[in-house]
Amino acid sequence: MKLACITASLLCLFGSLTVSLGQQISREDLIAMTPEWKGERYPDGRPKVPDSILKRMKMVTHEEAWAVLRNENYKYQYADGWKTINPDSVLVGRAVTATFMPGRPDVHRFLDKKGHEKDGRVKAQNTWPIALLTKGDVYVVDQFGMHEDGPTIGDNLGNDIYTKTGNGIVYEGAIRDVDGLKELGGFTSFFRSYHPSHHLNDPNGALNTTLVSINQPTRIGKVMVMPGDIVLGRDGGVIFIPPHLAEKVVKTSEIVRLRDMFSHQRLREQKYTSGQIDTRWSADIEKDFSQWLNTYIDKLPVPKEQIQEFLKTRTW
Repeated sequence: MKLACITASLLCLFGSLTVSLGQQISREDLIAMTPEWKGERYPDGRPKVPDSILKRMKMVTHEEAWAVLRNENYKYQYADGWKTINPDSVLVGRAVTATFMPGRPDVHRFLDKKGHEKDGRVKAQNTWPIALLTKGDVYVVDQFGMHEDGPTIGDNLGNDIYTKTGNGIVYEGAIRDVDGLKELGGFTSFFRSYHPSHHLNDPNGALNTTLVSINQPTRIGKVMVMPGDIVLGRDGGVIFIPPHLAEKVVKTSEIVRLRDMFSHQRLREQKYTSGQIDTRWSADIEKDFSQWLNTYIDKLPVPKEQIQEFLKTRTW
């Protein structure tokens, strides 16, 4: 009896997944999967972290973000080992996700037919997620590490992506036309490999990739990435920040940055020793820090209103 109930539940779950494969996740499901986000959302339910937070996120380091996420029990949010375009730049944006699997003709035909009937999609499947992109998005793709005959993105789609988003990509697989993509300037991107070939998507002939989901949970390295996660790519690595933690990551980073600036200045002035700075600060140092913030509030690399908000919570 117990086995029968489990089997029935699995069949129900599989049936539900089958209905949504190859399509954008429903608004209701996406909201249900991201319940801790209380802010604005796109019409499809994807969390929309404010542009002001994205702007401030560009100054955040991986160490700062990782520490906040780890303390919140998000242990698998960082992926490294990438090849990059514009390695000295910072990539920040809201994730739009897509998942490809090895090509299978029967499934590919079904998804093609479903896409054409439901949304009027007539182009190749690799263009479907790109049509959803908006300014400030980052296209995040699990292409299962496909190398030869794998690239679904070259300079043509790269131009389309960059025009729509102003951003680059995070791509678990191979891309092509790297020289052309470098010409875009701001197309800061992270990908696994390069190959001059391209994907094949004819279910009646050469087929090697099939798009199975859009804006559903996907896997990048050891990270589960959700639509609307904030992508922070820099220094050869990418960290994915759940939207409800984005503001906390930014604020924590800003406080760390200010404390570091204060510490370095006071050490150069020989007002304190490194032993005093590298341990829990005394009440006198904390008071000095508050006074320093007030003195330099118009010259610091953190918005003035954020410093004022921080000072309201201090007792020194």
